Amino acid sequence: MQVSSVNDVKIYNLSHGKSLPEWLSDRKKRALQKKDVDVQRRIELIQDFDMPTVCTSIKVSRDGQYILAAGTYKPRIRCYDTYQLSLKFERCLDSDVVAFDILSDDYSKLVFLRCDRYVEFHSQHGHYYKTRIPKFGRDFSYHYPSCDLYFVGASSEVYRLNLEQGRFLNSLQTDAVENNVCDINPVHQLFATGTAEGKVECWDPRTRGRVGILDCALSSVTEGTEVEGLPSISALKFNGTLNMAVGTSTGQVLLYDLRSSCPLLVKDHYYGLPIKSLNFQNQLDLVLSADSKIIKIWNRDTGKLFSSIEPETDVNDVCVYPDSGMLFTANEGPKMNTFYMPALGPAPRWCSFLDNLTEELEESPESTVYDDYKFVTRKDLENLGLSHLVGSALLRAYMHGFFMDIRLYHKVKTMANPFAYEEYRKDKIRQKIEEKRTQRVQVKKLPMVNKELAIKLMEEGDEEEHSSRKKKGKAVTSILNDNRFKVMFENPDYQVDEQSEEFRLLNPIVSKVSQKRRKKLRLLEKQAAAQQKEEQDEEEEEPEGRASSEESSDDDKSWVEEVREQRRLLRVEERSRKRQDRKQQDRETSLESQNQNQSQNQPRFFQIKAGEDFRSFGDVGRKQKLQKASLEDRLKLEEHSGALSMADSTVGSKQLTFTLKKSEQQRQQHKAEREHLEERKKLRRSAGHLQTRGRGRGQGRGRGRGWGRGRH
Repeated sequence: MQVSSVNDVKIYNLSHGKSLPEWLSDRKKRALQKKDVDVQRRIELIQDFDMPTVCTSIKVSRDGQYILAAGTYKPRIRCYDTYQLSLKFERCLDSDVVAFDILSDDYSKLVFLRCDRYVEFHSQHGHYYKTRIPKFGRDFSYHYPSCDLYFVGASSEVYRLNLEQGRFLNSLQTDAVENNVCDINPVHQLFATGTAEGKVECWDPRTRGRVGILDCALSSVTEGTEVEGLPSISALKFNGTLNMAVGTSTGQVLLYDLRSSCPLLVKDHYYGLPIKSLNFQNQLDLVLSADSKIIKIWNRDTGKLFSSIEPETDVNDVCVYPDSGMLFTANEGPKMNTFYMPALGPAPRWCSFLDNLTEELEESPESTVYDDYKFVTRKDLENLGLSHLVGSALLRAYMHGFFMDIRLYHKVKTMANPFAYEEYRKDKIRQKIEEKRTQRVQVKKLPMVNKELAIKLMEEGDEEEHSSRKKKGKAVTSILNDNRFKVMFENPDYQVDEQSEEFRLLNPIVSKVSQKRRKKLRLLEKQAAAQQKEEQDEEEEEPEGRASSEESSDDDKSWVEEVREQRRLLRVEERSRKRQDRKQQDRETSLESQNQNQSQNQPRFFQIKAGEDFRSFGDVGRKQKLQKASLEDRLKLEEHSGALSMADSTVGSKQLTFTLKKSEQQRQQHKAEREHLEERKKLRRSAGHLQTRGRGRGQGRGRGRGWGRGRH
């Protein structure tokens, strides 16, 4: 069995695999099944479901119990019983079968149109009667109310044979030179025939008069279609009361409403091959159209492709099992393919086990279309020395590379790399050495990012594991082994900044704990370096010693004092940073004033560009200087220079801006207030050293008040 997926629709080819010859004995067949994997994997749904050479057409009886197929060589008809899953009977004919039909619910009444103009009738026991028509026939249809057989072929006439009277009736005279196909609507019994000129003629069997003509050849030519000849009608199928599908010899399918002469939809196969079969799937509103190359399944309202099947051999006919997702194909080969698509419907009743089989395959997919092929790129082909195979049958182009047989790939790779065994031997030796190393004392490896956080998590994990062992429970999974937090220990952007204000305020006692972790980090790094050196030298000795450090926990000071100290340090750092910024700003302003004085004493030359209005040399120089300066420098200049400024807009108008400049008296006043505030901070006495004698809630309130005063 072969499993493929086209447009996310699973397709199971049940007839895929090697077929065993009939002349083999049972003993040899059993021996082949034990040796050959392809024979073991095959599913023989119906026994001997094939033809000696070619199968031309296939149909299912109305009761669904019998499958009949016509083929050659020799010309024959085979009937398969689905309840027994085997061949029921086989009958040989004098010439090839062009078309056949089942007149009864079972196989008891069969009609065959042969290629030598004979019409042969079979009953349940075998051959019953045969007669001859005037011209070579191509297709026929059975009109159930009047028991008439309508034959079309290499003639403008449609011959009528009445099975109740046993004689030919008056023919229907069409306007065509030849008629290729015909069909009868099962609801209102309208008879339609497709001509070689690309027209469909509809006739009423009650009055034997023509009721309409559809010109499908003109409608099949759409924008962008290349016309090489006159499109003739090659397939015809009614669906319900008013819908009809027409297939042309140029590969187009036209959907018609009988009330309109224009097609509802035109679907092109883009192969340029005649359409050979048309079927409808009314539950999902799908159309199954087939030419000799491909079977396309598409939506009849929008024309969107649902899925497609591309058999290995050319297709002659397609038969869909009623109310199921199974279809049979008659091919230009001995095998008659059986395809099962769960998306179209369930499996038939006689093979309902396929539903369970396909469900198991979907849960654990093992075999796909490309299991026996290896995908290689052009670079791989150059490395293997197979570039000369591009374009041959050994390589199948796919996307940006090629598929090649896996056996050929392994053979060429072995020849291209003769030292593969040596590499394999070294890998095996390396694996054995690694297995021995697992018995040693394992040193915990730390990640490259957030090493101290990793040590903290490892300590917490050891504590949880120890407590869980005491409680006889399961240990909690560490964050280090969780893939969701993997990036936190690999990406440097996630590095914890311990010098930030938020970290120092949220972790007031981080200084004491960080010292312990830094010691442990240095210890682990030493152990890892020693083990790495030992592995490189391939020495199996244990490390000489393991450093152990015992640190005593300082619990004398409370966390409140740590928070106060951190806040005090933050305030000192903030003041020093502001002082440095103020000095830097004063230095920059003094440098700018010196540069301006020097530039005023020296002569300057300016260039006036085309289209620029000249106002003054000072304005042009100031504008050029501002263009070279950064945005920060421009903003500072605008703050210090409060004056009237004029700028040109993009459309040629002027923009006027006035910035109010602080006076010298205001600057002196702000400076005096700042100095007075600093003097008060120096003389202020803190009350943080005062503590109450009481304990419990009184002590907590005293600390809270002292902490609050310390912040102001």
